Amino acid sequence: MTDVFSPSHKDTHEQVVFCADAHSGLRAIIAIHNTALGPALGGTRFYPYASEQAALTDVLNLARGMAYKNALAGLDLGGGKAVIIGDPSRDKSEALLRAYGRFVESLGGRYLTACDVGTFSEDMDIIARESRFVTGRTTAHGGAGDSSILTAYGVFQGMRASAEQVYGTPSLLGRRVGVEGVGKVGHRLVELLREDGADVVICDVSEQAVERVRRLRPEVDVVADAEALTSADLDIFAPCALGGALDDDTVDRLRAKIVCGAANNQLAHTGVEKQLAERGILYAPDYVVNSGGVIQVADEIEGFSMERARAKAERIYDTTLKIFAIAAEEDVPPAVAADRLAERRMSEVGRVRGIWLGR
Repeated sequence: MTDVFSPSHKDTHEQVVFCADAHSGLRAIIAIHNTALGPALGGTRFYPYASEQAALTDVLNLARGMAYKNALAGLDLGGGKAVIIGDPSRDKSEALLRAYGRFVESLGGRYLTACDVGTFSEDMDIIARESRFVTGRTTAHGGAGDSSILTAYGVFQGMRASAEQVYGTPSLLGRRVGVEGVGKVGHRLVELLREDGADVVICDVSEQAVERVRRLRPEVDVVADAEALTSADLDIFAPCALGGALDDDTVDRLRAKIVCGAANNQLAHTGVEKQLAERGILYAPDYVVNSGGVIQVADEIEGFSMERARAKAERIYDTTLKIFAIAAEEDVPPAVAADRLAERRMSEVGRVRGIWLGR
């Protein structure tokens, strides 16, 4: 059982809200990890979890990841996340989304929601009919639209920084990159990689997703599954599906020199980051390189500008290199260095925000 109350647990969250509406079928959980830097921002995932316990574990991990992601993205926002339990293709409805919006509104701005797996900008428009605290809306409603655009762009920048670190050049020309998962973000990453001259091999559980890539890029290679991909002769492995892609077996068979992808919570358990380092595999921390999406939707708060948001996402290149430098200086894996840098900002800025303003 996940312990959400233990004060000794490093991932203790500020607030966890269980939301239910019998008439619409809504079952959701909103988790706020911390608000040291500002209101918690994180997407809403709509997914058919095997159990409520599985949903709770996922939302807690995702909320923590958002706190660290927003901190390193330089945003004045804390970390939160939400999950709706169900099959979006079958269970999603206007009534359910609006009921969910009421729960978001009830938090009074402590949590700002956006898109994630199973939700889209059009869904955010519906949720926004019941709540003011929604980002990632359609461009027709003044929003940023599809956040996968800058998510993929940020991963690409992180990958360029990783190539600079390992190969001495940010160019991906001639590098063989394996992309696991070619959905909303993965297929956009493939386009950026091909434009830069990389050779690409992909896999996805969805034949439809694979065929979409093959129609646009028939030169891209396809393998049967993740095991075949991670066993392949790759320079870079890009996990862009769900979390937990890097477990003991995967690390043991991985032949790539770099891991840099869009998936959240890629490390299956604590210690995997050390295994990667011991094998000489450079790991670009997921919440650093995949922060382009949250940068994009956060920009809505001050009135969306794609040019401004893209410029912020481009800085992921510099942030990634900074983390590699800290890792080398402190002799720790990059994942540890990233955590330390994020925690430092949350602590230092959080302390400043504690100064009384007299109102």
